[in-house]
Amino acid sequence: MKKLTALGLLVAWSIFPALAQKKIEFREFTLDNGLHVIMHQDNSTPIVNTSVLYHVGSKNENPERTGFAHFFEHLMFEGSENIERGQFMNIIQGRGGTLNAFTSNDITFYYETLPSNELDLALYMESERMLHSKVDETGVETQREVVKEEKRQRYDNQPYGSILIETLKRAYTEHPYRWAPIGSLDHLNAATIEEFQQFYDDFYVPNNATLVIAGDIDYGQTEEWVRQYFTEIPRGEGEIYRPNVEEPKKTTEVRDVIYDNIQIPAVIQAYNLPPRNHPDSYALSMLSTYLTGGNSSLMTKELVDKQQKALAVAAIPLELEDGGIFIMYGIANMGVAPEDLESEVDKLIQKVQEEGISDQDFAKLQNIIENNIVSSNSSVAGIAQNLAEAHVIFGDTNYINQVMDNYSKVTQDDIKRVANEYLNLDGRVVLYYLPKPQDATE
Repeated sequence: MKKLTALGLLVAWSIFPALAQKKIEFREFTLDNGLHVIMHQDNSTPIVNTSVLYHVGSKNENPERTGFAHFFEHLMFEGSENIERGQFMNIIQGRGGTLNAFTSNDITFYYETLPSNELDLALYMESERMLHSKVDETGVETQREVVKEEKRQRYDNQPYGSILIETLKRAYTEHPYRWAPIGSLDHLNAATIEEFQQFYDDFYVPNNATLVIAGDIDYGQTEEWVRQYFTEIPRGEGEIYRPNVEEPKKTTEVRDVIYDNIQIPAVIQAYNLPPRNHPDSYALSMLSTYLTGGNSSLMTKELVDKQQKALAVAAIPLELEDGGIFIMYGIANMGVAPEDLESEVDKLIQKVQEEGISDQDFAKLQNIIENNIVSSNSSVAGIAQNLAEAHVIFGDTNYINQVMDNYSKVTQDDIKRVANEYLNLDGRVVLYYLPKPQDATE
């Protein structure tokens, strides 16, 4: 690898802010049925990403029927009235494309990247998914088995795999964030085909969707195709269900022990966060990066490298629309008691609360955040997702061009302040993950 001279480093850093501030151009319009459409043109490479964000996640579910949103992420790959069952992926991949989807507590997001001469196909496929998805007994039974296997692999049989599930149900007492998107298999097994069909009719409708096309496109032709394929889709009937629940502020610590199929104990701490679009989110994101973001973070250097009390430390800053949680976890080193590791973690948090962070660490943190923002917009797929979330979560598509400005307003005092305000030991969740006793039965 070529080494940069001091002058080279200076030049590299001097041009970096200009890269971060490169404006993402876009056009947008809304169809009469409520579908919001965002287009971004980038003719540098002959590819195009087509994405659809449905504003439905696990928080929109009936507490007695959890797991529906994640289930539909799978089910809507089954096919449609005009796409043969099981052929959705084969068709896209057969044209040289890639595709996937994910579900969170707030949204469901589908996307495919194809050669730009296949945009017509991508729009047709997504219109079929929105209008004609197969929600029948065959598809439901097939995907029940897929979800069961996913739960076994990712949660039940994965060491520490239940951290999110166990943390959420203690961090929330009222809000539907209290269950994870994977939901309950018992609920899925108990649900009728009519309940699945109603969920599809309620949420996978144009007035609850944002369509983004990003890449090597012609604006006029793209809009023409969008109108051709999506105008006929009827608007959803009734109001989209949005939970209007404010999670009560916790004033007492919640502690518990989870026995898992693990060899080494772990300590999990979770702190409730404000809504994702809250002004404090930027300082909290920087705080999370400073504490556990990578090998040079405070806790990694102190607990893993210097004190060797932990094998690994990390954070899951779950930024959610109505107020997420900041999860930190540490896997104890051999012979280190969980209580000892927890004590050292608390000391480092307290140090930040009392002393803040140094000028040098703050400058480094700013560079990391800037790099992350640039990286997130380095592909048409990343730009498409960021445009969709800017519109849906932040209510302004141009938010994609304002992110760095918001981070640049964060001061060292802000990071110290949010550490004191949100990393509150009195209202947090603490879990000890311990190995199951050897005589424990499965």
